[in-house]
Amino acid sequence: MFPSDSVLSVRELNLATKRLIEGGLPLVWVRGEISNFVAASSGHWYFSLKDEQAQVRCVMFRHKQQYLDFRPANGMLVEVHALATLYEARGEFQLTLERMRPAGQGALYEAFERLKGKLSEEGLFDPARKRELPEFPRQIGIVTSPQAAALRDALRTLSNRMPSVPVVLYPTPVQGEGAGRKIAQAIHTANERAECDVLIVCRGGGSIEDLWSFNEEVVARAIAASEIPVISGVGHETDFTIADFVADLRAATPTAAAQAAVPDRQSLRHSLAKQGQQLSQALMRQIERRMQQVDYLQRRLVHPAQRIQQQTDLLDAMRRRLDLSQGNLMQQREWQLRSLMQRLGVLAPDVEASQTLLASYSTRMKSALARQLERHEDRLLALQQNLHLLDPNKVLARGYSLVRNAQGNIVIDSQHIEQGEVLDVTFAQGGARVQVQEILEPKAV
Repeated sequence: MFPSDSVLSVRELNLATKRLIEGGLPLVWVRGEISNFVAASSGHWYFSLKDEQAQVRCVMFRHKQQYLDFRPANGMLVEVHALATLYEARGEFQLTLERMRPAGQGALYEAFERLKGKLSEEGLFDPARKRELPEFPRQIGIVTSPQAAALRDALRTLSNRMPSVPVVLYPTPVQGEGAGRKIAQAIHTANERAECDVLIVCRGGGSIEDLWSFNEEVVARAIAASEIPVISGVGHETDFTIADFVADLRAATPTAAAQAAVPDRQSLRHSLAKQGQQLSQALMRQIERRMQQVDYLQRRLVHPAQRIQQQTDLLDAMRRRLDLSQGNLMQQREWQLRSLMQRLGVLAPDVEASQTLLASYSTRMKSALARQLERHEDRLLALQQNLHLLDPNKVLARGYSLVRNAQGNIVIDSQHIEQGEVLDVTFAQGGARVQVQEILEPKAV
């Protein structure tokens, strides 16, 4: 906090107020009606949130808007999850939005979060329990409504990608009273019949109420208990349901779920054609290498008589080289012996001269050591005399004293002390604690 008599700049005041607001209020949910909605060219949204008695300015930055499944408009009643703050440049109190939802959905979101936390603690979302999908399924099962547009999208995608794979529909309502229980029953039926390798659970997009059947616990547990790998393709890319977290694979849309279930026929054909071409090229290169090896071996192939003659000529050449090398080796050994004898004669030691030199070195060393010891003794005596002169107790014995302040620092200047300050004075014998009554100016020299 600032002292009461301090003068603040406007920026300092606004900054202090901002810190006070942000430090005192956590993220809160606020309900109100949108008014004065403006979508700036930067992509950020600015509007007011009001009720019958008050209003507050709000801002929602562009990167926070990607999670919304609706477009705000004036007059819409919403609930926002926001941080209360102060816009320093204008000194305006405002809410910085993290999330926004239509009013009335709060209970559904809370139920969603409670069930999500419960199933997560039980390990139903654990990536370790999720299974890989078969690369080439023999039959695909779809759990959805026969009238759903999601079914048509999935069938169209499966037909385009792999028309040879049969599809089994397990019809069920995907919206309305009791739909969750019926979806779970359809999943159980598919497992009892065990006629599919992959199961797609899907429906088109909608509000949170429309998709709520896929947020029910009975559906989540049916997916978790399924022996058949399950792909969840519920809603649009921004929609997330409990079924998405439990399923072995979450697809953004029903079409994406169908794409994940089967490989693409055209891609497989292109891949097979490319691999066939690579195999053909590899086989041709192998044949070419073998042909080169045959040519090389053919060039190395020699008639036995010619081979014997070559070996005979080589043996004669080696015999001549051996005779020549033996003669050269004897001559080299003789030269080496003479050289060693000469070096031995030069290096023969003169014992008597060495003894005389050693005696001379010993005498010189003793003399040098004596002189060195004498110099060190003189220096030690000088150092002892200097140390005696510099002994602070000797200085104190001549009538001087040592003064320290309360911090233990030595005082050498009267300008460094204050009247009334307590000082410690040390004498040659003992000391005293004194209080400064008067400060004298330094005497001119």
